[in-house]
Amino acid sequence: MTDEISESTVLKPEDLRAVYAIGLAIAQTENIDSALDLIVLHTRNVLIFDNMVLYLPKDQNGLDPSYARVIGRGKCAEGEIEWGEVIATQAFTTKQTSLRHDKLEGWESNRLFWRDFLGLPLNAGEEVLGVIVFGRFGGPPYTPDQIRLAEFIAAQAAQLIENHHLVERVARLEAERWLRLMQDDFITTISHELRTPIGFIKGYATTLLREDTDWDDGSRREFLTIIDEEADRLCELIDDLLDSSRLKAGTMFMQLQPLRLDMILREIVVRCTTRYSSLAVQLNVNHGIIVMADPTRISQVFENLLSNAVKYAPGAPVKITVQNSKETCSIMVEDQGPGIAPNHLPHLFERFYRVPETGGTTHGTGLGLYICHQIIQEHGGEISVRSVLSKGTVFIINLPCKGDPQDTPHAGEEPKA
Repeated sequence: MTDEISESTVLKPEDLRAVYAIGLAIAQTENIDSALDLIVLHTRNVLIFDNMVLYLPKDQNGLDPSYARVIGRGKCAEGEIEWGEVIATQAFTTKQTSLRHDKLEGWESNRLFWRDFLGLPLNAGEEVLGVIVFGRFGGPPYTPDQIRLAEFIAAQAAQLIENHHLVERVARLEAERWLRLMQDDFITTISHELRTPIGFIKGYATTLLREDTDWDDGSRREFLTIIDEEADRLCELIDDLLDSSRLKAGTMFMQLQPLRLDMILREIVVRCTTRYSSLAVQLNVNHGIIVMADPTRISQVFENLLSNAVKYAPGAPVKITVQNSKETCSIMVEDQGPGIAPNHLPHLFERFYRVPETGGTTHGTGLGLYICHQIIQEHGGEISVRSVLSKGTVFIINLPCKGDPQDTPHAGEEPKA
């Protein structure tokens, strides 16, 4: 039997206290499941029920059970989520409170085998945000007072869901706005970063092609060297853009192979100190540590960190220290640069994020550390950062490894080209 309830009933003092407590819980609790737990807690003191289920609309059609609690009174063996679907659908469709009263066949005279369902739409204006269903197995039927109380509770739950949707929407809009700002900033930055090497290449190539000037061999070589360096810079920038897109799309595949960590770090340091004359690196690493890594991509990570050290702390020494256990190794890349302000640290590995330098200017594309973070994740590892202003920055990379942690470290080693 199904009835639609619209009769107004004055709430009793104890019911009003429960409704007030529920409203207070909703106002003070940010987590929706925790708030629903409190609704159950306060409701069970004034309304007899065995089960409560919250149904929310699916993306397309129908309702999905989002939250369910079994109180454990009476005949609860049948108290699974499915029992409320029919009454929930009806309440959702009609936007009105619905009652359903069933008697199990053969047990009509035994009240313990009767089932009462109370479906309450969570109305917000013309929209139905969901349905709460209370199930009672055995015992007296729902009275008009109890139904009216349940409607007040449903109104409170509707406010909870509406607030939750509003918070989600605001967060989503803020995230979209932040992404648009970063993308707009990135487009401006990348245009400048591309134009700079292209300008050098074009300028020096045009100079060399001038027919009214006879350049000596030394000048020609100097100009061609600049063109070569700027072309390399342009290639690196394009590679970063492509790598960022592949990592974002999940289409960069790692060729993992066993590598000796000490050897690959030594090779990286030699390459970087050859490339950057001002770079001095102290390498402390154990022999015998094996990591499963893509040699090209893992080198890319450390070369990026060392190039950042040269850029932001020119002339300052850099220390690379490796600590390992039987299953994990931690590689710390530490510089003595100006450090990074605490408010920037949580965003450092985000795509397009750039840290302003002294004076408010920003350089780079905001892709380097994002690429490092994604590559390390693809290796099953983690990268984090610690920094103190005016003292320096430490990047910590944790990777799965094999090897004897008791191997003797070669502390203070400075690889030479």
